[in-house]
Amino acid sequence: MRTQRVYRSRLPDRHTRSPGPQIRGFESRRRRVRSWRGAGRSGAGGCPRPAGRSGAAMAAVADRGPCSVLAAARGAYEAAFGGAAAVAAWAPGRVNLIGEHTDYNGGFVLPMALQLGTVLVGSPTQDGTISILTTAPGADEPHRVRFPAPTQSRPLSPGRPHWANYVKGVIQHYRGGPVPGFNAVIASDVPLGSGLSSSASLEVATYTFLQQLCPDDGDLVAKALACQQAEHTFASVPCGIMDQFISVMAKENHALLIDCRSLDAVPVPLRDANLAVLITNSNVRHALTGSEYPTRRRQCQEAAAALGRTTLRDVTMAELEASRSRLGEEVYRRARHVVGEMERTARAAQALRDGDYVTFGMLMVESHNSLRDDYAVSCPELDQLVEAALEVDGVYGSRMTGGGFGGCTVTLLVAEATERAQQHIQEKYSGTATFYVTKPSDGAKVLPL
Repeated sequence: MRTQRVYRSRLPDRHTRSPGPQIRGFESRRRRVRSWRGAGRSGAGGCPRPAGRSGAAMAAVADRGPCSVLAAARGAYEAAFGGAAAVAAWAPGRVNLIGEHTDYNGGFVLPMALQLGTVLVGSPTQDGTISILTTAPGADEPHRVRFPAPTQSRPLSPGRPHWANYVKGVIQHYRGGPVPGFNAVIASDVPLGSGLSSSASLEVATYTFLQQLCPDDGDLVAKALACQQAEHTFASVPCGIMDQFISVMAKENHALLIDCRSLDAVPVPLRDANLAVLITNSNVRHALTGSEYPTRRRQCQEAAAALGRTTLRDVTMAELEASRSRLGEEVYRRARHVVGEMERTARAAQALRDGDYVTFGMLMVESHNSLRDDYAVSCPELDQLVEAALEVDGVYGSRMTGGGFGGCTVTLLVAEATERAQQHIQEKYSGTATFYVTKPSDGAKVLPL
């Protein structure tokens, strides 16, 4: 089998580059991974553990779940409001294993919830005023806001600071109510702008908190949709449903194959002790409210409309190829990524069910190449991280994850290779990376106090 390299030192122009995967040494990597699987010891594969080297560059999160974040939030609440919080809620961030930029096209995604998440602690008040303090690193100023609880005649509206818009949007779109006044503190260990869905984590934690103050009907899908609507209307991000859905619906030790059109979801087991998921943060912060994200979404809508479809979910690759000349090259390439990614995601879910991690890794690499070349949402830093990961024995596959233009990569690898992978990636990376070795978490929950 003839193979090609994932990356080239001099890439041809994207408009003349031939389509399809460019996989570095895939057959040799297949052999190396198999040998590592045979040599692996049993243990807590995929569980967070310390890195093999000291220093900030090599720091990996501990397997702590929400406990330390909850303690920080409770302490900050007592300092800010002079008493103990009565209610606490937590919601996870997420990493998308494969299926990027398909959710708003009605396609398939395969995310898993993280052990990183956002906590809200607080108590109701009688004065009809909402006062919220955030301790989240990187949040814009001011870190404390105060505003009246919404009424039918006096709804909330977005403004400054930006972080508060996610909370305000959820309060405004909350399906229970009326929402009373309350004091609350936000704490999070999901890094902002990393592509790990800190925004959905905040939205879903806020909604879960409100459910304790004034219960809704308990419809989980409607909860996710309300949080998505909050991001659309108050944060001006036309996101798909994936982030909010996985934060609400996640199941421990499983990824979730989500049909973003029907909102059907199928848990896919991810509990192999010899397997690890390594997230590498480029520490290049991205923001989805700029022009690039809405432009990609508009281009997908243009392609679907030109083909007489509501969304690209209903377009086959053969139909797309037949219509290439009338779409325009850029719109065609955006659509080619989406149609191909939907096919890859369905195949990847089946490979994961079958324990075929080699095929899953191959599909991850194909996904990254497509995101880089056809959807044009990668960046040099993400490309460096993926290339370095794929050089490590025991790595099945690696790709950028999230909206792009910075953020994180996700790597599937043999558990025993995690420390070596971190060391090699940091040595090859031009910046300073942060690493998280994680396993699939449960979705949002109320925390005991």
